[in-house]
Amino acid sequence: MTLDPDIAARLKRNEAGLVAAVAQERATGDVLMVAWMDDEALARTLATRKATYYSRSRREYWVKGETSGHTQYVHQVRLDCDGDTILLVVDQEGAACHTGTHTCFDADLLLGEPA
Repeated sequence: MTLDPDIAARLKRNEAGLVAAVAQERATGDVLMVAWMDDEALARTLATRKATYYSRSRREYWVKGETSGHTQYVHQVRLDCDGDTILLVVDQEGAACHTGTHTCFDADLLLGEPA
C-alpha cells in the first residue's frame, strides 16, 4: 500500500523512518500503548481500520491482535502539530499491553495528584 503523498509529506520520521504512534481508547480516554509506524503501517491502518504497527525488534509489520485476539478497531487517526506523533483513537478488545494488562501505563506511577 502507498500512503497518500500529502500525508507522507507532513510526517517527521526518526532516523529509522518511523513515527511514534499512541493508541488511546475511545470509550475511556485511556492511553493504551505506544508503538511505531512507518508509511506502510500508516497506509494499512488508514485502509483497513485495523491498527498496524512496525516492530523494530522483529523488523516486520504486525496487526494488533492478529495472534492474541486483543484487537484495536481504529475510529480516528490524528497527526500532531509537529508531524512526529500519530494518535489512534481505538476500540480495544482485550488487553492492549503485551504483559496482559489493559494499558501499558498502569504499572509505575511516578507522580500523582497532591494530597
